[in-house]
Amino acid sequence: MTELAPPGKTPSRREQLVVLAAALFASIEAILWSWRNQAFLLYGDAEAHIHIARRLFDSNRPGLTQLGSVWLPLPHLLMLPFVAIDPWWRSGFGPAIPSALCYILACLGLYKLARKWLSPAAAALGLAFFALNPNLLYLQTTAMTEPLFLCELIWCVLLLVEWYECLRKGERRAERILWAIVAVLICAVYTRYDGWILAFLAWAAMAVCLYRRGQLFRRNFVLASIVLALAPAGWMLYNAVVFQDWLDFMRGPYSAKAIEARTASSAVDPHPGWHNPWIALKYFLKAAEMDSSAALINFNSLFFATALFCTGVACLQYSAGASHSPNQRQEMLGRPSDSAWLWTLFLWLPLPFYAYSVSYGSVPIFLPVWKPFSWYNTRYGMEMIPAFAFFAGCLFDGILISAAVNHPRLRRLAIAFFALAIAANAAEMLREHPLTYVEAQKNTAARGYYNAVIPAALAHLHQLDPTGEILMNTSMYPSLIPNAGLTYRQTINESDKQFYWAALDYPAAHASIILAFAGDDIDKAVHAHPEHLRVYQRFHSPNQGWDQADATLYVTDTFPGVATTPLSTAVPAR
Repeated sequence: MTELAPPGKTPSRREQLVVLAAALFASIEAILWSWRNQAFLLYGDAEAHIHIARRLFDSNRPGLTQLGSVWLPLPHLLMLPFVAIDPWWRSGFGPAIPSALCYILACLGLYKLARKWLSPAAAALGLAFFALNPNLLYLQTTAMTEPLFLCELIWCVLLLVEWYECLRKGERRAERILWAIVAVLICAVYTRYDGWILAFLAWAAMAVCLYRRGQLFRRNFVLASIVLALAPAGWMLYNAVVFQDWLDFMRGPYSAKAIEARTASSAVDPHPGWHNPWIALKYFLKAAEMDSSAALINFNSLFFATALFCTGVACLQYSAGASHSPNQRQEMLGRPSDSAWLWTLFLWLPLPFYAYSVSYGSVPIFLPVWKPFSWYNTRYGMEMIPAFAFFAGCLFDGILISAAVNHPRLRRLAIAFFALAIAANAAEMLREHPLTYVEAQKNTAARGYYNAVIPAALAHLHQLDPTGEILMNTSMYPSLIPNAGLTYRQTINESDKQFYWAALDYPAAHASIILAFAGDDIDKAVHAHPEHLRVYQRFHSPNQGWDQADATLYVTDTFPGVATTPLSTAVPAR
């Protein structure tokens, strides 16, 4: 039987296979649960991500310009092969495959990182805290980007530790690991804007290490730096070419700033933490708590305080390496150097990033326990789970070491206690319903009426005129088309640009069916050019919100087989 590797060594093949098998089992169970509960597309953002990926080929203007300007492209490119399968696209199952793979790789990466310093038992406990988190298990069944970014963050930290160790020992392998780091950082840059900060800080930290060794201007690092810098520059260039503004993702009509302006309920204080970093930090930490622990133990930033304590333990334990005796040094020979653990502080990057983003970056977080007592972006707190899990593992390891030295018989009891506590926390979170799942349910409830009644009307009209074009905005309610059994190629929508603009000049000449939401460009075009149009049906959502405007379906006066009302005297169809 293969022995378990000691701390500081690469986990044995057996350990890694067990981790992969356990993560795969948990992932499949979560996907089956989402399938049974039709939970793949509860988030409006999940619908939108699938919409972007699908229109890369299902469009009147297929191609990379369909990626849009705000959301970064990698998640959509990864799910592209899976949304190409029609049933997987309509059900929302397709993106669960790349998300699940990211979850599994994140579990493996976190375990390998923990095993750099921790015993197998402590590393497994830390991994269990991460892998059994119900919020993470749910999101890895959706098209949301959090599982992908967490995978990138974890592997970036792991590779940075390995690069530093190889650099310290003068091994040539450091150059190969450098390019692996660059590849992961480029993926992070093209996944979330957090990745831009991660990439810069990781590059800066590596530059400092090389500068101290007189190796800053080595050809390999210079080339890697140029390649890494091209990633954000490439996205800005794409925005400049396609949208005529190199910062369209920051100040365009679909940017976070524009969304905040549309959704803010108060011109004085749009959301908690606005221009107040301390309140923003508190909201993010509270979201991190609620994403990590059950409500029964969710008070006074318990998990954050615990993680901070674990950080202190790690600092004391590994910075004291200089005081080890020669025998102790020999025993720790395989472990990373005393300063290598500092790279794990990158796991805390989301803390300052979201404190700033909530305060100044038009990124609100609403929590059900604090004003305004609602759900919005609660999932952002999940980015702290790797830090909590890793440093909790440090705490577990310290306790287990102490138990083994002072009370050897208590070590197994301590392992059992921690395992039961982690399992009980996950079970209680499931009983209470995970925060991200509750937010997703609230999210879909607001869109549910239109996602049901409008597709039914569109499907009926399509049966009457199978070749008819539909003029509509597909970004606000991306699921209308798949729910109606149609494809985006059968529409003229905002991503079709020239075709769309031409249709707005004379709607009846370009489409036989027109869907307009009150106040949008199509609604204005219909009122400016009502010729040959008739009202087929009006819709009024029972919900309130900036995205719940009344909707109207129009057809041309030559549309076959329907009773219509002239536009000037239209009344709701029954």
